Amino acid sequence: MEIERAKPTYRKNTRSIIAPMSNLENLRKQAKQYLRWHRERYYPIAAIIRDQLPGFQQYSDPEILEADFKLADAQELVARREGFDSWQALRTGAHTAMSQSHPPIQPILTSVAPHLYVRDFNSSIDFFTTKLGFTIDFVYGEPPFYGEISRDNAKLALRFVEEPCFVEEIREREKLLSASITLGSADEIKQLYLQYQALNVPMHQTLRNEPWGAKTFIVSDPDGNLLLFASPGS
Repeated sequence: MEIERAKPTYRKNTRSIIAPMSNLENLRKQAKQYLRWHRERYYPIAAIIRDQLPGFQQYSDPEILEADFKLADAQELVARREGFDSWQALRTGAHTAMSQSHPPIQPILTSVAPHLYVRDFNSSIDFFTTKLGFTIDFVYGEPPFYGEISRDNAKLALRFVEEPCFVEEIREREKLLSASITLGSADEIKQLYLQYQALNVPMHQTLRNEPWGAKTFIVSDPDGNLLLFASPGS
Protein backbone atom coordinates (compact mmCIF):
# COMPACT_ATOMS: atom_id res chain seq x y z
CA MET A 1 0.00 0.00 0.00
CA GLU A 2 1.44 3.37 -0.98
CA ILE A 3 1.04 6.08 1.65
CA GLU A 4 0.45 9.61 0.49
CA ARG A 5 3.06 11.71 2.22
CA ALA A 6 0.81 14.60 2.95
CA LYS A 7 1.68 17.23 5.48
CA PRO A 8 0.57 16.00 8.90
CA THR A 9 -2.39 17.69 10.48
CA TYR A 10 -3.03 18.35 14.14
CA ARG A 11 -6.13 19.36 16.01
CA LYS A 12 -6.02 22.97 17.09
CA ASN A 13 -5.86 23.62 20.79
CA THR A 14 -9.18 24.88 22.15
CA ARG A 15 -8.37 24.92 25.84
CA SER A 16 -9.96 27.45 28.17
CA ILE A 17 -7.78 30.44 28.95
CA ILE A 18 -8.35 30.03 32.68
CA ALA A 19 -5.76 27.37 33.48
CA PRO A 20 -2.88 28.45 31.20
CA MET A 21 -3.49 32.15 31.78
CA SER A 22 -2.73 31.82 35.50
CA ASN A 23 0.98 32.33 34.76
CA LEU A 24 1.91 34.50 31.79
CA GLU A 25 5.59 33.97 32.54
CA ASN A 26 5.23 30.27 31.71
CA LEU A 27 3.86 31.22 28.29
CA ARG A 28 6.83 33.52 27.69
CA LYS A 29 9.14 30.62 28.51
CA GLN A 30 7.17 28.39 26.17
CA ALA A 31 7.67 30.87 23.32
CA LYS A 32 11.42 30.89 23.97
CA GLN A 33 11.39 27.09 23.96
CA TYR A 34 9.74 27.05 20.52
CA LEU A 35 12.33 29.54 19.28
CA ARG A 36 15.16 27.36 20.62
CA TRP A 37 13.67 24.22 19.02
CA HIS A 38 13.56 26.00 15.67
CA ARG A 39 17.16 27.14 15.95
CA GLU A 40 18.22 23.60 16.91
CA ARG A 41 16.24 22.22 13.93
CA TYR A 42 14.09 20.01 16.13
CA TYR A 43 12.06 18.42 13.36
CA PRO A 44 8.57 18.06 15.01
CA ILE A 45 8.34 21.82 15.60
CA ALA A 46 8.03 22.37 11.84
CA ALA A 47 4.61 20.71 11.66
CA ILE A 48 3.38 22.70 14.67
CA ILE A 49 4.51 25.99 13.12
CA ARG A 50 2.87 25.17 9.79
CA ASP A 51 -0.41 24.14 11.45
CA GLN A 52 -0.70 27.28 13.61
CA LEU A 53 0.93 30.17 11.71
CA PRO A 54 -0.70 31.22 8.41
CA GLY A 55 2.56 32.59 7.02
CA PHE A 56 4.16 29.14 7.08
CA GLN A 57 1.28 26.98 5.83
CA GLN A 58 2.67 26.52 2.31
CA TYR A 59 6.17 25.58 3.47
CA SER A 60 7.60 22.08 3.74
CA ASP A 61 9.29 20.96 6.97
CA PRO A 62 12.85 21.68 5.72
CA GLU A 63 11.75 25.10 4.40
CA ILE A 64 10.24 26.01 7.77
CA LEU A 65 13.40 25.01 9.61
CA GLU A 66 15.45 27.17 7.21
CA ALA A 67 13.07 30.15 7.38
CA ASP A 68 13.54 33.28 9.50
CA PHE A 69 11.65 32.55 12.74
CA LYS A 70 11.75 35.30 15.37
CA LEU A 71 10.64 35.53 18.98
CA ALA A 72 7.53 37.41 17.80
CA ASP A 73 6.65 34.40 15.62
CA ALA A 74 7.14 32.06 18.56
CA GLN A 75 4.92 34.25 20.74
CA GLU A 76 2.22 34.27 18.06
CA LEU A 77 2.51 30.47 17.93
CA VAL A 78 1.90 30.25 21.68
CA ALA A 79 -1.03 32.66 21.41
CA ARG A 80 -2.72 30.75 18.60
CA ARG A 81 -2.31 27.44 20.43
CA GLU A 82 -4.09 29.09 23.38
CA GLY A 83 -6.97 30.26 21.18
CA PHE A 84 -5.91 33.89 20.51
CA ASP A 85 -5.11 35.66 17.25
CA SER A 86 -2.01 37.42 18.58
CA TRP A 87 0.37 37.67 21.52
CA GLN A 88 -1.16 41.00 22.52
CA ALA A 89 -4.64 39.45 22.59
CA LEU A 90 -3.30 36.64 24.75
CA ARG A 91 -1.72 39.10 27.18
CA THR A 92 -4.99 41.04 27.44
CA GLY A 93 -6.91 37.83 28.03
CA ALA A 94 -4.38 36.69 30.62
CA HIS A 95 -4.66 39.88 32.66
CA THR A 96 -8.46 39.71 32.45
CA ALA A 97 -8.50 36.11 33.58
CA MET A 98 -6.11 36.73 36.46
CA SER A 99 -8.19 39.66 37.69
CA GLN A 100 -11.18 37.38 38.16
CA SER A 101 -11.72 34.56 40.61
CA HIS A 102 -12.11 31.12 39.03
CA PRO A 103 -12.51 27.66 40.51
CA PRO A 104 -9.47 25.38 40.00
CA ILE A 105 -9.43 23.36 36.80
CA GLN A 106 -9.47 19.59 37.22
CA PRO A 107 -7.32 17.89 34.55
CA ILE A 108 -9.22 15.26 32.56
CA LEU A 109 -7.47 12.50 30.62
CA THR A 110 -9.33 12.16 27.33
CA SER A 111 -7.58 9.33 25.47
CA VAL A 112 -4.70 6.85 25.42
CA ALA A 113 -2.77 5.42 22.47
CA PRO A 114 -0.53 2.37 23.01
CA HIS A 115 2.71 2.52 20.98
CA LEU A 116 3.54 -0.39 18.69
CA TYR A 117 7.11 -0.70 17.40
CA VAL A 118 7.30 -1.83 13.77
CA ARG A 119 10.11 -2.72 11.34
CA ASP A 120 8.22 -1.91 8.11
CA PHE A 121 6.04 1.16 8.60
CA ASN A 122 4.19 0.97 5.28
CA SER A 123 3.40 -2.74 5.67
CA SER A 124 2.08 -2.14 9.19
CA ILE A 125 -0.16 0.69 8.03
CA ASP A 126 -1.48 -1.57 5.29
CA PHE A 127 -2.17 -4.41 7.76
CA PHE A 128 -4.06 -2.26 10.23
CA THR A 129 -6.14 -0.48 7.59
CA THR A 130 -6.95 -3.33 5.19
CA LYS A 131 -7.10 -6.20 7.70
CA LEU A 132 -8.15 -4.72 11.03
CA GLY A 133 -10.35 -1.87 9.78
CA PHE A 134 -8.44 1.08 11.24
CA THR A 135 -8.13 4.45 9.50
CA ILE A 136 -5.10 6.73 9.37
CA ASP A 137 -5.29 9.80 11.62
CA PHE A 138 -1.89 11.06 10.53
CA VAL A 139 1.56 9.92 9.47
CA TYR A 140 4.73 11.92 10.03
CA GLY A 141 8.16 12.04 8.45
CA GLU A 142 9.72 11.76 5.00
CA PRO A 143 9.76 8.78 4.70
CA PRO A 144 7.06 8.16 7.35
CA PHE A 145 8.33 6.81 10.66
CA TYR A 146 5.51 7.68 13.07
CA GLY A 147 1.73 7.79 12.86
CA GLU A 148 -1.57 7.28 14.62
CA ILE A 149 -4.48 5.11 13.53
CA SER A 150 -7.94 4.67 14.99
CA ARG A 151 -11.10 2.63 14.77
CA ASP A 152 -14.11 4.00 16.60
CA ASN A 153 -12.74 5.02 20.04
CA ALA A 154 -9.63 2.84 19.88
CA LYS A 155 -6.33 4.53 18.98
CA LEU A 156 -2.90 3.05 18.28
CA ALA A 157 0.41 4.75 17.56
CA LEU A 158 2.95 3.12 15.22
CA ARG A 159 6.67 3.87 15.53
CA PHE A 160 9.32 2.64 13.10
CA VAL A 161 12.41 1.03 14.63
CA GLU A 162 15.40 -0.49 12.86
CA GLU A 163 16.19 -3.20 15.41
CA PRO A 164 13.94 -5.69 17.27
CA CYS A 165 12.74 -4.39 20.63
CA PHE A 166 12.16 -7.80 22.23
CA VAL A 167 14.13 -10.99 22.69
CA GLU A 168 13.11 -13.48 20.00
CA GLU A 169 9.79 -15.24 20.69
CA ILE A 170 9.46 -13.87 24.24
CA ARG A 171 6.19 -12.11 23.41
CA GLU A 172 4.60 -15.28 22.07
CA ARG A 173 5.98 -17.39 24.92
CA GLU A 174 4.95 -15.01 27.70
CA LYS A 175 1.88 -13.57 25.92
CA LEU A 176 3.19 -10.02 26.31
CA LEU A 177 0.38 -7.82 25.05
CA SER A 178 1.05 -4.57 23.20
CA ALA A 179 -2.54 -3.32 23.49
CA SER A 180 -5.94 -4.30 24.88
CA ILE A 181 -9.07 -3.26 22.97
CA THR A 182 -12.56 -3.72 24.39
CA LEU A 183 -15.93 -4.21 22.72
CA GLY A 184 -19.35 -3.64 24.23
CA SER A 185 -20.96 -7.07 23.93
CA ALA A 186 -20.39 -10.76 23.24
CA ASP A 187 -22.24 -10.46 19.92
CA GLU A 188 -19.90 -7.69 18.76
CA ILE A 189 -16.72 -9.61 19.53
CA LYS A 190 -18.08 -12.71 17.77
CA GLN A 191 -18.87 -10.66 14.67
CA LEU A 192 -15.44 -8.99 14.70
CA TYR A 193 -13.69 -12.33 15.18
CA LEU A 194 -15.53 -13.83 12.19
CA GLN A 195 -14.65 -10.78 10.07
CA TYR A 196 -10.98 -11.15 10.93
CA GLN A 197 -11.10 -14.88 10.23
CA ALA A 198 -12.53 -14.19 6.77
CA LEU A 199 -9.63 -11.78 6.11
CA ASN A 200 -7.04 -14.36 7.28
CA VAL A 201 -5.85 -12.17 10.13
CA PRO A 202 -3.12 -14.03 12.08
CA MET A 203 -4.52 -15.24 15.40
CA HIS A 204 -2.30 -15.82 18.41
CA GLN A 205 -5.34 -16.98 20.36
CA THR A 206 -8.76 -17.90 19.00
CA LEU A 207 -12.00 -16.62 20.51
CA ARG A 208 -12.62 -18.18 23.90
CA ASN A 209 -14.44 -17.71 27.19
CA GLU A 210 -12.20 -16.67 30.08
CA PRO A 211 -12.64 -17.90 33.69
CA TRP A 212 -13.32 -14.33 34.83
CA GLY A 213 -16.33 -14.04 32.52
CA ALA A 214 -14.91 -12.27 29.47
CA LYS A 215 -14.64 -13.32 25.83
CA THR A 216 -11.23 -12.70 24.26
CA PHE A 217 -9.07 -13.33 21.22
CA ILE A 218 -5.56 -12.17 20.38
CA VAL A 219 -4.30 -10.92 17.01
CA SER A 220 -0.64 -10.90 15.98
CA ASP A 221 0.51 -8.10 13.67
CA PRO A 222 3.37 -8.47 11.12
CA ASP A 223 5.92 -7.50 13.79
CA GLY A 224 4.62 -9.88 16.44
CA ASN A 225 2.79 -7.24 18.47
CA LEU A 226 -0.05 -8.99 20.29
CA LEU A 227 -3.41 -7.18 20.38
CA LEU A 228 -6.03 -8.44 22.79
CA PHE A 229 -9.71 -7.96 21.92
CA ALA A 230 -12.11 -8.48 24.84
CA SER A 231 -15.80 -8.15 25.66
CA PRO A 232 -18.26 -9.18 28.38
CA GLY A 233 -18.99 -12.88 28.26
CA SER A 234 -22.72 -12.47 27.74
